[in-house]
Amino acid sequence: MIEKLENILLHVVQRNPGEVEFHQAAREVLESLAPVLTKHPEFTEHKIIERICEPERQIIFRVPWEDDNGEVQIHRGFRVEFNSALGPYKGGLRFRPSVNLSIIKFLGFEQIFKNALTGMPIGGAKGGSDFDPKGRSHREIMRFCQSFMTELYRHLGEYTDVPAGDIGVGGREIGYLFGQYKRIANRYESGVLTGKGLDFGGALVRTEATGYGLAFFTEEMLKSRGKSLAGKTCIVSGSGNVAIYAIEKVQQFGGNVVACSDSDGVIYDERGLELDIIKQLKEVERRRIKDYAEIQRRAVYRDGGNIWEIPCDVALPCATQNELNGKDAEILVKNGCIAVAEGANMPTTPQGVRIFLDSGIAYGPGKAANAGGVATSALEMQQNASRDAWSFEFTEQKLQQIMTDIHQRCHDTAEEYGTPGNYVNGANIAGFIKVAKAMVAMGLI
Repeated sequence: MIEKLENILLHVVQRNPGEVEFHQAAREVLESLAPVLTKHPEFTEHKIIERICEPERQIIFRVPWEDDNGEVQIHRGFRVEFNSALGPYKGGLRFRPSVNLSIIKFLGFEQIFKNALTGMPIGGAKGGSDFDPKGRSHREIMRFCQSFMTELYRHLGEYTDVPAGDIGVGGREIGYLFGQYKRIANRYESGVLTGKGLDFGGALVRTEATGYGLAFFTEEMLKSRGKSLAGKTCIVSGSGNVAIYAIEKVQQFGGNVVACSDSDGVIYDERGLELDIIKQLKEVERRRIKDYAEIQRRAVYRDGGNIWEIPCDVALPCATQNELNGKDAEILVKNGCIAVAEGANMPTTPQGVRIFLDSGIAYGPGKAANAGGVATSALEMQQNASRDAWSFEFTEQKLQQIMTDIHQRCHDTAEEYGTPGNYVNGANIAGFIKVAKAMVAMGLI
């Protein structure tokens, strides 16, 4: 079976040349599946792995728009609708200069299994553009979003494909995208986008969901080992939406978050970060994290610093893919870190993952640990479908239960397949089996 999986992976690499991020994501999943194929020979017969590695649809399009100086700008838009065996395509949109087909495909591939782990009826997809909203005016962002949606709208629908936000796409961008969809489609289809504003179909807790869910999952991992976040020293990379609300929930659990970062550098405060300052800087004023040290004088700012060199009990990478490498993992383990859980998608390199698994620390991969965001998006879809709006407390309880269930599913599956405590195998196998069974049942499509 291992040789068969190696041949499948080789075919995937040859069929998708140069897409290194997608290759990495596929390899990480396929390495877990040998015992699954032994137990379920029907998956081999139906070529489920080969089919699941090939997107159902890949959409690439031109996005022309005009900036405030009257100059025409041209960007590239993407939507990879990877798998709809469990429900309509679901996954975020990322606006960032580094976006390319490989990154969108890796994110979409991960989304298949992440969405399956939630237990919600949603398939996997991802999209975005190489447009950078940083430094752009509100009107420029509006014009870009309108142009982007003018092409993408024809592929969307609450029973077809439901995008959400991701890096570079927050509530502002979702609002512009939804407005243009409504204008073109001539119908108020609330469930076609998630992450909407509370005034027009959005759900409470959606903003906090990925960060809160990460903290819930981390707490469950620690509880399975007789520990908790209370009293633990924590570091959180990034300072965007996921990082901010991971910090908030970790602090509510009694953890002490001493450091966070952005692409310029790291702030460190051994007495604990003041979240109100971070929220004001990042969510309101859209400033850089270095300005935190100007407001809170006891904090230290390290320009270009490496956050993983700061001693901690718990590390939560919440910035971007491959931000934590093998050397960083060795430093964390050496400094006594007992748990790592991923708020970003694939933030740890394969070498780093291996070091964490070999060291025996609790390691939660992104497809499980950060699934709270898409889970709450599915809850938003439920509310839109029933023309209902739930309270913050009720929605947060549902989110916590979903994350508890995901942890249990990964934990139990890892044990069932002979790798107790290995959440990578548990997440990959549990997510894959759910999708594979649905694909077998639906025939060759």
